[in-house]
Amino acid sequence: MGWASCCKGSSGVLPGRRGKKKKKDTTWRIFSLKELQSATNNFNYDNKLGEGGFGSVYWGQLWDGSQIAVKRLKSWSNKAETEFSIEVEVLAKHAAECHLGWERRMKIAIDSAEGIAYLHHNATPRIIHRDIKASNVLMDSNFQARVADFGFAKLIPDGATHVTTKVKGTLGYLAPEYAMLGKASESCDVFSFGVLLLELASGKRPVETLNPTTKLTITEWALPLARDKKFKEIVDPKLKDIFVEAELKQMVLVGLACTQNKPEQRPIMSEVIELLKGESAEKLSNLENGDMFKPDLTNSCQGSSHSSRPDSSDCLAEEKNSNTDTIDEAVDSSETVPSAR
Repeated sequence: MGWASCCKGSSGVLPGRRGKKKKKDTTWRIFSLKELQSATNNFNYDNKLGEGGFGSVYWGQLWDGSQIAVKRLKSWSNKAETEFSIEVEVLAKHAAECHLGWERRMKIAIDSAEGIAYLHHNATPRIIHRDIKASNVLMDSNFQARVADFGFAKLIPDGATHVTTKVKGTLGYLAPEYAMLGKASESCDVFSFGVLLLELASGKRPVETLNPTTKLTITEWALPLARDKKFKEIVDPKLKDIFVEAELKQMVLVGLACTQNKPEQRPIMSEVIELLKGESAEKLSNLENGDMFKPDLTNSCQGSSHSSRPDSSDCLAEEKNSNTDTIDEAVDSSETVPSAR
């Protein structure tokens, strides 16, 4: 069963709470199952955002271009109905005040980078999160970001460079060496964080389905634009040109550097923080003027850094059907979890 709601003007009733009036300036739109199937491409796996205790959440797009999140409940019960009603109410009440302006996006980027850096550099033993993604970065009322959901985390023994394990994670965020070989290291978290940075800058999803046979990762889309210095074409249109151009460039350059094909070429998290905060103009300049972002080396450099990399979503699709390895999509971080800052 699928449910979705969106907030409109005038009065109305919250689904599942019949007879209980909402505020006069709020109403709820009820979608038919046919509408939800159409919006989510019949609840296609590629549209799946996460999974919680009561069901899975899918990304959808309506006929008018509006984007929606659809929760498909595993089973119907009074408790599931109540939980869903509360979830919708809370999301709608905060929707208007939770617009992510540029200042908030930079704060989220730096706060979450510091959380991951703590896991990598200060925790004893070191910790690999293995599921860095947008839905696993939680925020308080002051938009202080916390890295959450450590269900897939691994400890790194002293002296070890990586651990070999079954692949777990989320489509579009997996480093190629991890998706294909199961080699998990701090660098895998760096890769995932790079995708997150590009999401913050552009508002795009990690993987876009162009047609039934073609997918485009956010890195493959952003890299050519960064090489041509077209950073304004990368920025999220929802920001309406209200952003700091120098910080946008930093976020995009660092995000792409983090998602390089070879793990040894990616920065470590302490360097990521330094670059995001603009504390080293020299390092940022070296990054921008390095081979990775030279327009005249587009073909050779893109081949070595990004395009030759198998799409991590394709790797997942192949591994998911394998008899030897198990791929589990990360659950949604709606429950109480440890946090790192």
